[in-house]
Amino acid sequence: MTEAEEALLVKRLLDEKTQRDAFSVLVKSFSERLYWQIRKIVISHEDANDVLQNAFIKVWTNIDSFRGDSKLTTWLYKIAINESISFINKQRQQQNVPLDDSDNFLEAKLESDSYFDGDEAQLKLQKAILTLPEKQRIVFNLKYFEEMKYEEMSEVLDTSVGALKASYHHAVKKIEDFLSLSN
Repeated sequence: MTEAEEALLVKRLLDEKTQRDAFSVLVKSFSERLYWQIRKIVISHEDANDVLQNAFIKVWTNIDSFRGDSKLTTWLYKIAINESISFINKQRQQQNVPLDDSDNFLEAKLESDSYFDGDEAQLKLQKAILTLPEKQRIVFNLKYFEEMKYEEMSEVLDTSVGALKASYHHAVKKIEDFLSLSN
C-alpha cells in the first residue's frame, strides 16, 4: 500500500460515513502480514488467529485516537505486537511458566503445532529464534522476515535505532551459534 493509499484509508477510517467500508479494506489489506507477525510471537495458528482478531478489535475501538503521528502500518504492527506479548504473558501466567523457561514453553507449542509445515531446516531456525529473549526475537523477526527498516521498527517498538541494530546483531550471532552447535 502506497503512502497516498494509506493516507486515503486513514481519512476514510476517521469519517463515520466511510468507516465500516474502510475498516473492511484495512482488514483485507493487513490481515495476512499481521497474522504472520503475530504467529512468529505466539507460535500457534489458533492463538495467532485469536490475537489477530483481538488486535483488529483494538484497532476498531481506538481508530478515533489515531493521530497520524506514525504510519498506519506502524500503528497496526505496534498493536499486533503488544497484543501478542500480552497474550504470551497471560498464557505463561496461567500455566505458571517461569520467565527463564519461556523458550521451552514456546518450543513445545512449535513442536505441537499441526499447522507448521516447514522442513527440518526451518524447524531448526524457528527453535533457534525461540532461544532469543523476547525483544531480540521480535527485532529479528521484523528485520529478517519482514525486512522492516530500523527507523520504522524504532517507532513500532519505542526503541532507538542503535539499540535495535545491536539487538539484531546479537540475535543473529546467537542464532548462528545455536545452528552451528545443533549440526
